This record gives sequence, structure tokens and C-alpha cells, in this order.
Amino acid sequence: MPMLRGGNVPVPVPAVRVELGWQSAPGVPDVDASALLLVSGKVRNDADFVFYNQPAHASGAVRHEGKRSAGGAMTDAIAVDLAAVEPAVEKVVLAASADGGSFGAVPGLHIRVLEAATGAELARFDSADATTETAFVLGELYRRQGAWKFRAVGQGYATGLAGLATDFGIGVEEEPAAPPPAPAPPAPVQAPPAPAPLPLPAGQPVASIPPPPGQAVPTPAPPPVRLTKITLTKDAPAVSLTKQGGASGAMRVNLNWSAGSAGKRFAKKLGRKAMEAMGARGALLPPSGDIDLDLCALYELTDGSAGVVHPIANAFGDLHAPPYILLDRDDRTGAVATGENLTVNLDHQARFRRILVFVTVYAGARSFEGLNATVTLQPQHGAPVEFSLDACTVPSTVCALALITNTGDGLVVRREARYLVPEPGISPQRTVDHAYGWGLRWSPAGK
Repeated sequence: MPMLRGGNVPVPVPAVRVELGWQSAPGVPDVDASALLLVSGKVRNDADFVFYNQPAHASGAVRHEGKRSAGGAMTDAIAVDLAAVEPAVEKVVLAASADGGSFGAVPGLHIRVLEAATGAELARFDSADATTETAFVLGELYRRQGAWKFRAVGQGYATGLAGLATDFGIGVEEEPAAPPPAPAPPAPVQAPPAPAPLPLPAGQPVASIPPPPGQAVPTPAPPPVRLTKITLTKDAPAVSLTKQGGASGAMRVNLNWSAGSAGKRFAKKLGRKAMEAMGARGALLPPSGDIDLDLCALYELTDGSAGVVHPIANAFGDLHAPPYILLDRDDRTGAVATGENLTVNLDHQARFRRILVFVTVYAGARSFEGLNATVTLQPQHGAPVEFSLDACTVPSTVCALALITNTGDGLVVRREARYLVPEPGISPQRTVDHAYGWGLRWSPAGK
């Protein structure tokens, strides 16, 4: 249902998927969706801000699900379980921010509200008059007399995501300013020696000196929200996770994909029986002809041990013992909005020598042709790292996604996005092993 600015419609369903959409092309800024949960027009705290660096609300009612591409169209989605939104929350603001330019250079900007269960469109608002804005409130879900409604807003900000977030009460971490140039040193002057500092009491470090009697110890303020993110490209393919603050905690690696028209045409033409026969190692085609991709990782530890984490033969890994990598799930249909995920325990990063994250086509397609995929590495601490895969133009069933290397000064992640074509009789896993010199011994297996 197309809407005009200021219009509103009822939302008579318990859960929705809100899609921010635009047309992507060279020179078009990247766009990100976000949501703010408001009480009396403001957030209660920074946890009420859901975006790429904070992808889920503590209540579980609002989640940032990530980007998908199909041809030249891009979407970034927010899932809202309206039935689970806390009673105190009056409104969920749905916003967009542009990275690398203004919305005047973003064609086809729109927002759609879809019923989560069926995908039926409940509302759509197209924003066609953007100029210098770098952030937009496109719409809002709000309560009215015990029911939910959606309003098309279309309010722009020239101060980016930081300005929008601050306007709703979010504390934002400021980017550090470049230090001023050091002044020229003065001419040396003979100064009297400085008096020696008074010694501290024995065994009493500075940090443990108690406050005066009767004075409460102040509670430290929560750290501000970090809005930074990193997009890897062919021209800038690598970044240090350690220098970006991602030196500990869990790092989630997400693969999100959708099948373009070429993949769907192929599935329809080939037919279910023939596609079932294509399944490697006797695999069956997923339900409804969907494409089954497997997220995997080769690992090599500093003690010389090496192996693979993948759903074949239930080799899902372990987060708290070697290899400190765990495949969270096997999305066998491609229909799950969150795609496939694996988690790396960065608390043991000193044990890693290198990790290669890759993906294989298990069933449902003969190659990555027509598939559109986005990879996101989300450290528990530090900025997320994301990149999209280029179009596949070769008969590839395995793609190296990202290589994480321990350089001695920390972990560096490098965008690979490298499609590989297996030789006849050679599995996709063995193909990527040979390409990167892992040297594992492989045997047939299935899932």
C-alpha cells in the first residue's frame, strides 16, 4: 500500500519485517537501517537503539537482520515482534543512514512493512525528495488505543546517524580528533632539579586509595554507542580487528544471501529430480527447491593442528575448546532471514595462526550464479566488518570469503571473495584446501 508523508495505516499482525530498500550502483552511498524504541519521545537508555553495531534489543522484540542484494536492488531489514514489545514502549522509530554520501545520491529509497509470517506488504513509503540529508526517519510503528499503526514520516537529518541518535537521547562516542602539531621546542634553560615526589604508603597503590569517609564511590557512566563500521572493498580489502578494538569476546560471522532471477530460472528449468541428483554425497534438495549453502571454516592453530568446521559429518566445532570456532546453525533452505552464522572465540586469538571462512553450494544450484550474498564479521567489541560478494561468472560451487591471519600484532581480516571451480571428482572443501595450502586429508561424508 503506497503512502504519502504523514499518512498512517493499521498494522493488524503480531510481527512485521521492515525492509529499507534502494538501488545500488557505483558511486551510490551505502545505506543502513536502524530502529529506536521510544518512551515519551526518547530512548530509556542506549540499549533501546538497534542497528548494525547493536543488532538485537534485550527484549528480543526488535532485531537488525542485515542486508541482501538482488540485481541492483539492496535491502536492509529490521524484524519487529509487536506482540513482544514492552508495554512501556510507545513507538518504534524506523530510520536510515547513508555512509559515504548523502541521500540525494541514493535512488529508489523506500521503506516497506511486511507481515512476518506471509511476507504480504502492509505499507510502503517512497522517499523521492532527498538532497543533502545523511540520515532519515522514514517511518514509525506506534500504539494507538491498544493497537499498532504505521506512519510514514520522511524527516531528514544533515548530521548523519550520530545527529539522529543524539536527537532521541543516545550517547554517541565521538571520533577522536587529530592531535594538534607539536610546538617547536624552546631553547634549553637550566632549571633547578624538581623535588622528589612524596612516597606512597607501603602496599597502597594509587587506584585503591579509598574516598573520604561518608563519600559514596561514583558509579561509572556506561560507555557511549559506537557508530563506526568498516566496509571492505577490492581497493581496501583488509583491516586489523585488533586495532579496531576486536581483541576479545565472541565474533559472529554471518552469511546472508538471496537467490536472484538467474538461480530461480535454473531451478525451474532443471526440475526437482535432476537437482536432487546433483546433491553432493547423496544430499537431497532442500524443500521447495531452495538453495542450500554451507558456511564453513578451515583453521590452523599455533600448535600446528588444523582442521575444518562445517555441517558435514556434524563437524560443528567448539567455542570453548580447540578449534574455538562453532558453526551455530545449518540454514538448509536459505529462507531464514538471519542466514548462516559461525562464532569465533577471540579470547583465544593467540592460539590462531589463520582461519579461512568459505561457503559451498551443497544443493539446489549448480553454482553461485544469480546468488547475492553479504558477509558480516561482528566482534563483541569493536566495529563490524562487512562486504558483498561480486557476481559469479564461473561454474563455481565454493567461494573463499575471508582470511583471518594472526600477524603477531593481532588479527587481520582480509576480504577474499574468491570463486573457485572444483576439478571433476574433487569436492568443494578439498578445492579450497588446495587453493590455500592447508594440506588436510579428506574422505567422503554427508549431512
